[in-house]
Amino acid sequence: MGDRGFTENRVVALATLLLLAAMAAFALALGLWPATPPATAAAPGGGTFLGVASCSGSTCHGRQEADGRIVRQDELMRWQEPSTPGGAHSRAFSILSNARSRAIAGRLGIGDATASATCLGCHSAPAASRGPRFQAADGVGCESCHGAASGWISAHYAVGANHKRNVALGMTALDDPRTRASVCLDCHFGSADQGQFVNHRIMAAGHPRISFELDLFSTLQQHHDEDGDYALRKGRTNNVRFWAVGQAMALERALNLYANPRLGQEGVFPEFYFFDCHTCHRRIQDGDEAIRTGIRNPARPIPEGMPAFNDESMIMLSAAIRVAAPGMASRFDADSRAFHAGLAQDRATAVAAAAKLRASTTALAATFSSAGFGRDQTFAIIETIASEAISPRFTDYEGSVQAVMAVDTLLNALVNAGQVNGGAAGSIRADINRAYAAVRDPNDYRPLEFRRALGGAVRTIRTLR
Repeated sequence: MGDRGFTENRVVALATLLLLAAMAAFALALGLWPATPPATAAAPGGGTFLGVASCSGSTCHGRQEADGRIVRQDELMRWQEPSTPGGAHSRAFSILSNARSRAIAGRLGIGDATASATCLGCHSAPAASRGPRFQAADGVGCESCHGAASGWISAHYAVGANHKRNVALGMTALDDPRTRASVCLDCHFGSADQGQFVNHRIMAAGHPRISFELDLFSTLQQHHDEDGDYALRKGRTNNVRFWAVGQAMALERALNLYANPRLGQEGVFPEFYFFDCHTCHRRIQDGDEAIRTGIRNPARPIPEGMPAFNDESMIMLSAAIRVAAPGMASRFDADSRAFHAGLAQDRATAVAAAAKLRASTTALAATFSSAGFGRDQTFAIIETIASEAISPRFTDYEGSVQAVMAVDTLLNALVNAGQVNGGAAGSIRADINRAYAAVRDPNDYRPLEFRRALGGAVRTIRTLR
């Protein structure tokens, strides 16, 4: 099996996990839309969304064959592919008409989901300015990720065009991991904009669980080839860097939204969307021989029985920071523990602690954005995720899912960089799949079994070193 075969098998395994566990909203419900693109990428005056049709010419991105000289030119066909996660963005609007979506809308009392602002913020492109060819029914189209096209659509295919110029005219710089993560997180975690925050009420009404991992999501949605031309225009993608920066940006976003007074509270309760589902959603034991269903997490200094903030990205960052930025590790871990402790006191204390942790996380994202993440570092991060310093924190489902995705993502990065032979990596696919199997069913999650499965996969990966 070559490198391509390993990557394809990885995509199949990851897509299967996401679908079976109902954890990746892009495969089941959500689209991807940058509510407020970074200031460096904003089109003058906000720009006008011209619609998918403006990109669909056969000399542009509407070909049936990937035979373009510079870009594939079959991008729209891949975006529309009905049988793969790669076509999920084009299905984002139409899925609002299915039985599940109608039931969710009915429970929430929001009327028709296809016309509700609660849904359209992510299931379409909520453009303030729309051109005559724009169709909301296109779902999450080209401009949802690449930015409103009115300022750059003509310039980006002109003779002498270059990526830097396109970005200056309003195209979103998705080759920058922090920019890409910010775009993705608007829907694949949430933003403060209308229709882009899936609160606990929406989840309780039946919406799929939200999960995010930047490098994985990028792989599933990729519609370009990283050939020599791509590298010349934008540079090679460092998959480990995208993974690490994505984890930091996800935590930064969660903390920022938690501190938002409009989103952090739901009546007299905290907004439970931010908390780890499985710290509350456990079996209730009333009998004399009740069995304890939870395991104490050493990194969460909170009283027994309290819901815990979802710390999946904190766990991954604690592993990455020990390898790639050890000088920042003690501060980050201390700030993480202080935030959890603050949650056990009162909201003011927790918000103050969130601000400190957010500052540490923002600094970490900047550090990771320029880190090299070579072969030895990647192997070391894989080892650290399953180490005694980190693995005792895999007490709940969300963190464990992130761990197995991370190990697979990091191994795939080694293959993509030519640092590990794809055939050799493919031979240990079964070990990784056993770790996936341990988290396939969120209602049958067993932490100790997961740790053993993850450890076995990592020990096998170690042989490649």
